[in-house]
Amino acid sequence: MKKLELIAPCHFGLEAVLKKEIYDLGYEILQVEDGKITFEGDAEAICRANIFLRTTERILLKVGEFPAETFEELFQGIKALPWEAYLPLDGKFWVTKASSIKSKLFSASDIQSVAKRAMVERMRAAYGADWFSEEGASYPVRIFLMKDKVTVAIDTTGESLHKRGYRQLSGKAPLTETLAAALLLLTPWRADRVLVDPMCGSGTFLIEAAMMAANIAPGMQRHFLSETWDNLIPADMWEACFAEAKEMVDRDVSVDIQGYDIDEDVIRVARENARRAGVEEMIHFQRRAVDALHHPKKYGFLITNPPYGERLEEKEALPALYTALGTAFRGLSDWSLYMISGYADAEKYIGRRADKNRKIYNGMIKTYFYQFFGAKPPKRKKN
Repeated sequence: MKKLELIAPCHFGLEAVLKKEIYDLGYEILQVEDGKITFEGDAEAICRANIFLRTTERILLKVGEFPAETFEELFQGIKALPWEAYLPLDGKFWVTKASSIKSKLFSASDIQSVAKRAMVERMRAAYGADWFSEEGASYPVRIFLMKDKVTVAIDTTGESLHKRGYRQLSGKAPLTETLAAALLLLTPWRADRVLVDPMCGSGTFLIEAAMMAANIAPGMQRHFLSETWDNLIPADMWEACFAEAKEMVDRDVSVDIQGYDIDEDVIRVARENARRAGVEEMIHFQRRAVDALHHPKKYGFLITNPPYGERLEEKEALPALYTALGTAFRGLSDWSLYMISGYADAEKYIGRRADKNRKIYNGMIKTYFYQFFGAKPPKRKKN
């Protein structure tokens, strides 16, 4: 099969998590940059990456790369790319997004306009056509300029991969599914350890954890734009990859995953989301305040996305909320706490400095992923 270059964008600072996921799928990493990873694969890799990767936002098919400091150089560079190898005669193609960082060309609308004209000129020459109906499958193009280097790619995904299909309802300040999965993969949590979210909101952390434990592929319940690209990816290839995902599901796995929230309506939302994800039997949801948190088992994990105080009325309640979380955490024997928060005094009111933290942007909000480590469980003796 023809080798392709694929680009997987991710949250800044979480490239290592995505890199491991791609390696585990069996593909070769070509380049790691801030916020994206380029890897090599074939047409099947487009299917498998979209279905199985938990921490990327989308999969882009790289068409080419070249330098450009003027719009003429941009036009000629786009025109020189082999568009006929990717776009059928009736394909619908347009530049859906253009971004520019530290480059002489910076107007997104002008970049989009010039690129479209160049693509049309190339297609006219390749197909001997004067016009294109664009009534067929969609091929949205994305163009990125970084220090005058132009990268051109086609979006294979469509709706962002964080839209797994299960979260129809959200609580306040929701965490995207891809970010929740990435943060979980940064922890040493495994299915045989207790996991509790004491402020679970719409249940995203817990649902993602349950899906990991049961080996449920994140893209198994949705569709992708490139499923209509029969010129590049045969329909039976998609069918085989979806079948592979279904065969890998383990419904017999035993877990202890619990979610609490003080708002009964929020708990109902979380339960419905878990039901839609097919993991409602794996998660225990209950209305419970943070200061009522307790658990008899040792070596468990707390993971949570508490309020940050973006609204004034929330901010006044944060010291008491974080103090209650810290007190409950200290009452749990040998547990670890993982928390994403944009609250500047989080550590102060938790009552302990984090053993490690990592700066993460949750949307446009600068947050930190605070990691408070508990004791490791003793190693089991080998028979």
